[in-house]
Amino acid sequence: MIKTKNFVYIVGLTSALAGLLFGLDIAYVNGALNYIKSDFHLDQSQEELIAGYLLAGAAFGSVFSGWLSRRIGRKKTLIFAALMFTIFTVGGILSQTFSLFLYNRFLIGVGVGVASFIAPLYLSEIAPYKIRGGLIATYQLMITIGILLMFISNYELSYTHSWRIMLSVLLIPSTIMLISCMFLPESPKWLMLKGRQDKARKILLSIRDSEAEVDSEIHDIKNNLHLFDHGFKLLKHPYFIKVLILGILLQALQQFSGMNAFMYYSGQIFQSAGFHNPNVATIIVGVVNVLTTLLAIKYVDKIGRKPIMYIGLTILVISAFVVGYIFHIAATEELTNFYKISLLVFCLFFIFAFALSLGPVVWIICSEIFPLKGRDLGVTFSTTSNWICNTIIGSYTLTWFATFGVSGTFWFFGFMCLLGFILIKYLTPETKGISLETIEKNLQLNIPLRNIGK
Repeated sequence: MIKTKNFVYIVGLTSALAGLLFGLDIAYVNGALNYIKSDFHLDQSQEELIAGYLLAGAAFGSVFSGWLSRRIGRKKTLIFAALMFTIFTVGGILSQTFSLFLYNRFLIGVGVGVASFIAPLYLSEIAPYKIRGGLIATYQLMITIGILLMFISNYELSYTHSWRIMLSVLLIPSTIMLISCMFLPESPKWLMLKGRQDKARKILLSIRDSEAEVDSEIHDIKNNLHLFDHGFKLLKHPYFIKVLILGILLQALQQFSGMNAFMYYSGQIFQSAGFHNPNVATIIVGVVNVLTTLLAIKYVDKIGRKPIMYIGLTILVISAFVVGYIFHIAATEELTNFYKISLLVFCLFFIFAFALSLGPVVWIICSEIFPLKGRDLGVTFSTTSNWICNTIIGSYTLTWFATFGVSGTFWFFGFMCLLGFILIKYLTPETKGISLETIEKNLQLNIPLRNIGK
């Protein structure tokens, strides 16, 4: 018989497969771009559309995810996302025109947007509070693993010169996710929201350590359901508006740190710095991304969310300014080996800092701060913010490189991370080791936002 705690991890890992597909789709562009460009005879503005259409689809998908999740449940929404991944990946592989390829990229993006909404939310509702941060962070870990696997896959398949073969790799994990999600339990908190207490209790008994813990959680959920309005009615309450703005700003900060500029265009970044084999440097970036996220999973429930964010933002600021300075030199002269090695080192510091902090911790906090009756709406707004900002990054990074230089672009990212300190210090709560129900009560009592996790 599987121990309760182990069963929670199995459920968490299965639902986090959505993150794997997210990472694979993000990194696909990095290695396949030149072959797509050659096949369809694209100019620079059309190149940016490949990432832009996926991200626009994700923004669109995240907008209706809350409604879908509330209506049909967390589990069925995960299955819907897996279906979108699978069907339209096949469509992308078979596309004979650039327009049809973009259409399928947009619809894959819808699946990505739905998955990015539902997976962290589902994980937050399934996990016991003592391991909630680490379990939600497995979603970010799966994103980083997906990115690394796609970097390696693209590198190994580059001899084929075929973006279709590179894209077909995604069919394997999307099919696994589709089948696996059918065996997941429904979120007990969603079942309570729908008045199905007996079913919720049965599921909680399989994922909690004791009957007393289950009874206590059900009691707290029932109490909070009476305290709050639901859906758009919550927008009339200042306490909900505050937490909504916080979620939107945290996701915007995550994107304007510049991490995804790396994920989409690291090949071009290293190539412009004079690296003869930029794909190898890109794979190193992927390895650091995965290993650092493992560190975040281990310590986010021990050290806390805010201390990790402070450490990450400090390294991000320093790294972004140093990388910008080296590219400033590269604009006027060929870089020496010292500067090339320094560039790679500080790029890796940049990846390390993001994977430790903004990558996993923003998803964790945004999954924790909203009340149950407003969780669908709140996570919809914050996730949509992520994808709108992500679309801007994916669609305009190459233009920024051409207009302001790589140096100016990274200085901008560093400045945005500096502003992040203000957001974390004055508005963001520490949510380590506290139940979602307690956070809800503190929020309803109109306690200052940075203190609702106490």
